[in-house]
Amino acid sequence: MRGGWWWTSRNRSVPLMSRVSYALHGRVAVATVENPPVNALSHDVRSGLMDAIARCVADPQAEALVIIGGGDTFIAGADINDFGKPYDEPTLYDIMDALLSCPKPVIAAIHGTAFGGGFELALSCHWRVAARGAQVGQPEVKLGLIPGGGGTQWWTRLAGPEVALQVCTSGDPVSAEQAFEWSVIDRIVEGDQLDGALRFAAEVASGALPRRLRESSDKIRGADPALFADFRSKHQRKWNGLVAPWKIVDCIEAACRLDFEEGSKLERQAFQECERSFQSRALIHLFFAERAAGKVKDVNSSPAAPIRSAAVVGAGTMGGGIAMCFANAGIPVTLLDTSPDALSRGLATIRANYATSVARGSMTRLNADRALGCIHTTESDADLAHADVVVEAVFEDLALKKEVFRRLDAVAKPGAILATNTSTLDVDAIAAATSRPESVVGLHFFSPANVMRLLEIVRGARSSPATLGAALGLARTLRKTAVVAGNAEGFIGNRILDAYGTEADFLLEEGATPWQIDRVLVEFGFPMGLFAMRDMAGLDVFWRIRQQQNATRPRPARYSPIADRLYERGRLGQKTGSGYYVYRGREATPDPEVESLIAGVSAELGFEREPIADEDILHRLLRAMAREGARLLEEGVAQRAGDIDVVYANGYGFPRYRGGPMWWAREVGLSLLPSTELTHA
Repeated sequence: MRGGWWWTSRNRSVPLMSRVSYALHGRVAVATVENPPVNALSHDVRSGLMDAIARCVADPQAEALVIIGGGDTFIAGADINDFGKPYDEPTLYDIMDALLSCPKPVIAAIHGTAFGGGFELALSCHWRVAARGAQVGQPEVKLGLIPGGGGTQWWTRLAGPEVALQVCTSGDPVSAEQAFEWSVIDRIVEGDQLDGALRFAAEVASGALPRRLRESSDKIRGADPALFADFRSKHQRKWNGLVAPWKIVDCIEAACRLDFEEGSKLERQAFQECERSFQSRALIHLFFAERAAGKVKDVNSSPAAPIRSAAVVGAGTMGGGIAMCFANAGIPVTLLDTSPDALSRGLATIRANYATSVARGSMTRLNADRALGCIHTTESDADLAHADVVVEAVFEDLALKKEVFRRLDAVAKPGAILATNTSTLDVDAIAAATSRPESVVGLHFFSPANVMRLLEIVRGARSSPATLGAALGLARTLRKTAVVAGNAEGFIGNRILDAYGTEADFLLEEGATPWQIDRVLVEFGFPMGLFAMRDMAGLDVFWRIRQQQNATRPRPARYSPIADRLYERGRLGQKTGSGYYVYRGREATPDPEVESLIAGVSAELGFEREPIADEDILHRLLRAMAREGARLLEEGVAQRAGDIDVVYANGYGFPRYRGGPMWWAREVGLSLLPSTELTHA
């Protein structure tokens, strides 16, 4: 009985005080894991599995054992809350040893998902069957870990080192069908999963003995050492600063030259090193923070009405990217622009983006064609009347955006979400241009919108809980990581960007150079330096933002004019061939003219330039981020410190393996907030 955790056999019925039930089906024993919602490998599950294996071995009626998950999934993986804690017996290793030494065939029957330790448990079984559509994989690397239960050893022996490298270092899920092609799954089961597993078990029990897969060497015999050297070289830049992926390659390489026991011992040692690392703690922090970010105290957690149609106003780079987000999710979207030429250019860019995705292999031609079929263009506001959500993505000018919202108010249907993609402007001022401010919300996509995961949802003073709930639901549909921000200048991300950008400008005045600061940030783990980023975005963009800010707020006591001087000289960044750097194509080169300009500003302001140590530069910039984050929490613009970390890890290039600016501040002992403020409640 599932509800009472009982196990039964032909002549007995005994309560089983665990999360695993045991029953005989003919001459096949079935152990069913019942630990909703995802059947994580908790202590109770581990104890129950050990009991089930022992009972099967001792049961004269049982000729084979099937392990299956109750509910919607097999065993999704280990309980992340257990990482970094002492191992309570029985451990996953104990279960694997029991499975490997079991004298009766054990079959893992997989449906839903089997990830991490869940799939390593399945790999320790003698056979694996899977339902069509199931997914398996080793996602540990995304938490700064490596497979620690034999995953690197099993994948290498069953599928070969090339596949093992791909699966274990990417952490991406693998379809059951693909795993079958790689000989990691033994059969795809059609129809009822348990019935199919029982038939398979009966076949095995009728004549086959448990396989000794640990001794398999067909896929590893003669492995070329150059394979591993080339793989490391290929990923050198991507993995810079990381620990786990390098350890994974070491373990897979070892699997090709060591026996299973020795390779597994090496893997366990490497896992324990990663488990104790700063990187793993930071990535696990982000894992929980991302899941907490979508929770808003006064917003109903029940699903909002689904978005079935959408519209985007503005066919520029951002508008086209947002339209692709809807199309990729299968939502019909109307792209509006008053300029026929802009529509043509925008649609051409969208087509080119899909063609690139197909060429790279990240999207099939069929899926690209389906997405393109969801995008329609128009020059008429009236064609937006059917949309459940309309996203404005026009030029960053308040007067223009207010005019667009007046037009949308006149044509949008009742209940439609009216969203602005502004990155800095006042959402309440935009909402005031409509008769329905309760339906207005900020949806700040990040460029390129069809690639970047982050979506900053900006709650206006009169945005209704229903509107906010619908926006959060939309983010899930679009597979975005959503963070809710209050309506304050710059919201969360750009507010902090302004703060640490200001600190970087002060460092220039005091003795640093743009290329020194950028190098320090890149060495820390940012994909690009601050000043290179400004050049890429366009120094005219930042100049306009400063003009808007200066019109509405007093200048701070200290203001650096360096960026203004560059703008006044026509140095707008990559688009003009010079900004903080001088450019040949996209190749940036330090420019003595800029260094001379900075030195002139320093002298003008009375600063005696002195060398600044790299460490001091880094800590001043990170402290500026964390201090501004603390202010955002104090003002209620951000709900949690973890939300700030999610924004910076997903939208601003903060290295994920360092956890985000607020996590960094806590780890280094910077006193900004009580530690309770950094939880994910």
